[in-house]
Amino acid sequence: MHSKLPRTFYERSTLKVARDLIGMHLVRVYQGKQLVGRIVETEAYQGPEDLAAHSARGLTPRNAVMFGAAGHAYVYLIYGIWHCVNVVTRTAGIPHAVLIRAIEPLHGLDDKTHGPGLLCRAYHIDRQLNGADLLGETLWIEEPTNIRAIRIQRATRIGIDYAGDWAYKLWRFYDRDSAYVSTLTVAQRRQLQAIAR
Repeated sequence: MHSKLPRTFYERSTLKVARDLIGMHLVRVYQGKQLVGRIVETEAYQGPEDLAAHSARGLTPRNAVMFGAAGHAYVYLIYGIWHCVNVVTRTAGIPHAVLIRAIEPLHGLDDKTHGPGLLCRAYHIDRQLNGADLLGETLWIEEPTNIRAIRIQRATRIGIDYAGDWAYKLWRFYDRDSAYVSTLTVAQRRQLQAIAR
């Protein structure tokens, strides 16, 4: 039986959580079905000092969930079309979160999942899940019964050139052997998929 991650998992260092989420399973119950995928890429955000974080400018109605208790989902909309799902970390009042950037589909996922917006569309995650408790029965993260060895790579985060020196932080983590990492070219994705077969 799979074990749902406890609140204490999320209350730790944000960088630690971002790294340790690689290999865990994101589960969503939608229309009576479980949608399951393996997390293969994350990004850490540590506001308000981190200028790339949504909390860099303080508390707003949009980012209020980030200022709350750890172990909740922070879901927002970008470009008017894409939703992104984050995991709130640390403790209330410290607005840190981890963006889930890419998923390897395992069960019930038919659409592309190699990007934060794509995975939310595949999982049917939208703003209605903003603030959802990840210890609840709709959306959660669990530890698989057998975690395979993972080679984790660190890199800079994506699309945050506006954040000055914060853009150079190696706060993106990914499974270097996964074909579902968001930044791969088509050729790289095909090569990794062929190796996996």
